[in-house]
Amino acid sequence: MKRYTYYIIMLLAAVLMSGCGETDFEYSRYPCRLVFNNSANRSPALASAMNPLSPGVFCRITMKGNYFYFSNNQGLSDEVPKTAPDQQVSIALGVYNETGIIVGYGNLNNPATFYAYDSQCPNCYGETGLPRYSLTMTSGGTVECPSCHRKYDMNNGGLVISDGGGDKLIRYHASANGGVLNVNN
Repeated sequence: MKRYTYYIIMLLAAVLMSGCGETDFEYSRYPCRLVFNNSANRSPALASAMNPLSPGVFCRITMKGNYFYFSNNQGLSDEVPKTAPDQQVSIALGVYNETGIIVGYGNLNNPATFYAYDSQCPNCYGETGLPRYSLTMTSGGTVECPSCHRKYDMNNGGLVISDGGGDKLIRYHASANGGVLNVNN
């Protein structure tokens, strides 16, 4: 009887361990840290993407030197100088600060889901490890990689929507409450 119990325990352990293989994680493990207070409407481009009543509007956030740069998929863009509090905290905009992150509410759920994605093509970056595959936004809430030509749907969790398949967009934890954007991993 002890022998059968041992085999049953080993079989259960094998079944349980087989579920620990590769899984599709919803959020990335790459570092991303940004808290941006836009309550004084410092950036109209960002404010449009942080509005849950305007789903489908997404805004790319980058930074260089003492400035944040914002551009949304509806053609609005602006730059905002960093405040003293902005300069005193550690900010990491995903894989590469100069290509940044993209934030906005998707238009497929009710209530709308707030998303934050890396601006790098996850498939090209994953193959090369080089942060030079910045995605191009469209007004319809999709992005495209100019290198591999994959298209991703930002309204639907960053899924690949073109031929070729592959990994979905790199996603970060994010919220937009009371004019404050918080992206954190």
